[in-house]
Amino acid sequence: MSEKATLNYNGNTYEFPVITGSENEKAIDIKTLRSVTGGLTTIDPGYKNTGSCQSAITFLDGEKGILRYRGYSIEELAEKADFLEVAYLLIFGELPNEEQLKSFHVDIKNESHVDEEMKKILDAFPKSAHPMGVLSSLTSALIAFNPVSVNVTSNDEMYGAIVRILAKFPVLVAWTLRKKKGLPLDYGDDSLGYVENIHKMMFKKPTKEYEKNKIVIEALDKLLILHADHEQNCSTSTVRIVGSSHAGLFASLSAGISALWGPLHGGANQAVLEMLEAIEADGGDTKKYMAKAKDKSDPFRLMGFGHRVYKNFDPRAKIIKVAAEEVLNDLGIEDPILEVAKGLAKEALEDQYFIDRKLYPNVDFYSGIIYRSLGIPTEMFTVMFALGRLPGWIAQWREMRLRNEPIGRPRQNYIGENHRPFVEVAKR
Repeated sequence: MSEKATLNYNGNTYEFPVITGSENEKAIDIKTLRSVTGGLTTIDPGYKNTGSCQSAITFLDGEKGILRYRGYSIEELAEKADFLEVAYLLIFGELPNEEQLKSFHVDIKNESHVDEEMKKILDAFPKSAHPMGVLSSLTSALIAFNPVSVNVTSNDEMYGAIVRILAKFPVLVAWTLRKKKGLPLDYGDDSLGYVENIHKMMFKKPTKEYEKNKIVIEALDKLLILHADHEQNCSTSTVRIVGSSHAGLFASLSAGISALWGPLHGGANQAVLEMLEAIEADGGDTKKYMAKAKDKSDPFRLMGFGHRVYKNFDPRAKIIKVAAEEVLNDLGIEDPILEVAKGLAKEALEDQYFIDRKLYPNVDFYSGIIYRSLGIPTEMFTVMFALGRLPGWIAQWREMRLRNEPIGRPRQNYIGENHRPFVEVAKR
């Protein structure tokens, strides 16, 4: 017998089915609430207790520190798979075999050309423009060069749209960085792997041959994998709700980029580095700032520690902490900002206050350290996040469209003025 939840309201009793997910998560299905109760709705600011969909893509258990893509643990994927394999897994549901992966990569390479007129759009931005604003605009502009709507019932058309954005998006990311640094725009190299190619497009100097660094490439690969999807967060929900209006893939992704831009979401790793810079400028005393973080009357907030979802150690942080150490050792970087970061992490992992509250360094803390060590400007950190999140957004958009989910249309509880007559301007 299926479980039901009972609501008693205004002398009446209503029953609603309880649905159970594959990981035994339970949810009350209230889609008939308003109709059967005569207009009753719910209020849940931030949707912290409201499921907008059922999804087969990502499972996250914040209490236990578990993250899985399509059933595969993030730890195993980060160790054994590369980013393109993970992208395929997220989007199509299974890890690709050798032939599928090769074909996927070849198809992406064949679509990697970005129309030269896109450079005119990029040229119109001043150097001072934030890279996320530039990236969102360029992604939206792709629609003008690919104006035909995707027929979601056609496997070929869906595959073509997915391959096109996976091919062109890294070019837009690289161009955004090179514009910021005043470097000539560069295209990729078909002889390189997907992540190697991204690194080459971003960092190749016009007067030098491209030199591949295995440790750096592996760290970038891991970072992209760790950011590839994270359940129904702000930007992912934005992609789904925009797509629910039957807006195209590129338009939905552009909206997701704008949502990610916010400092409470993708901008967190930028906020971490800005905090570290402020601490270093004040003398670099990490003990002083850890004391300030514990003082509830102090406005200082420690960025990059703890997580809105994970109530334990962020599983992604464990993985990227090792990669950060490898990159710093390999590049032999001595940076006072990074020394401040190491000091804060050490303090947090040894201080009982932070241990009791499970305020461990999260993925944003370590990702910012790696990006800085690679010479990526702070404003570009969120762009790198978007690059990693791209396959997750695509997978979520595809799932939502294939299921023909209804258009997103949240309700509200009105608290404004009651009906009142209009007053002519002379009498106000």
